[in-house]
Amino acid sequence: MRVRVATALSLTAITVLALPACSAETTKAEPSTASSARTGKPADTGQSTAPLASAALEKRLLDESDLGSGYLRKPERPSQHDDVTVVGCPALNELGGDAATGGSLDFPRQAKATFTYTGGSNSEISEELYSNTADKLSDGIAQIFDAMTGCPTYQVISGSTTIDMASQKMTAPQFGDEQWSQLLTFSAGGQDTVVKQTAIRDGSVLLVVSGPPALVDRHLAKALTKAAATS
Repeated sequence: MRVRVATALSLTAITVLALPACSAETTKAEPSTASSARTGKPADTGQSTAPLASAALEKRLLDESDLGSGYLRKPERPSQHDDVTVVGCPALNELGGDAATGGSLDFPRQAKATFTYTGGSNSEISEELYSNTADKLSDGIAQIFDAMTGCPTYQVISGSTTIDMASQKMTAPQFGDEQWSQLLTFSAGGQDTVVKQTAIRDGSVLLVVSGPPALVDRHLAKALTKAAATS
C-alpha cells in the first residue's frame, strides 16, 4: 500500500507519488498588497467572487486533449487515511487529521484529476481545483503553508516505512491573486523523488498542480487559464 502523508492540502505529490509534503513559499501578484508578508484580506482584482459548484470545477480540469499526446487520466482512488507520525515538524503534526494523511483541503467544492505521462518513467501530474470565497481559500491554504514554512526537513513514519523529507522554497509565476510554490525531495529505500508543487488562487478558485518540475512548468498556465475561465 502506498504511503500517503502531508498537509490538509492533499498536495497532490502525495497522490501522484504517494509521498509527503511540507514546505512552501507564498508570493502575491501585482496589483496586490505591496508587502511580501500576507497582511489583511486578499485584494479585490475584479474576478467573480461567487464560489463554483464541484460540477463546474470538474469541467474546468485539464483533460487529455488539453495536455496533448502521451497523457492518460487515471481513475480516482478512494481516500485513505493511514496512521502516520511526523518527526521534526511540530507545526505540521499539530494540524492533525487530514494534515497527517494527505487529505484534501476542507472545502466541499472541489475537483481533481491525475494523469500518467508515457513520455517519462513513472511520471504523473495531478491537478486539484477548489472553490470558496477568496478570504476562505486564502485563509485555509495560508494556515497550512504557514505551518510548513518552518520545516525545511523532517521525517514521516508510517508503520515500518520512514521517509526523509526536504523542501525548497520556489518563486511561483506571478499568476492570479496569490501564489505558492515548493520543490520537494522524498528519500526512502535509497531512492530520491523530486516533485514540484505550485498553487495559484484566482478569485474564488484555487488551483494546485503537482508533479515532475518540467511537467508542472509546462502545463501550469494552461491549467490556470481553464480553471479561471469566466464562461
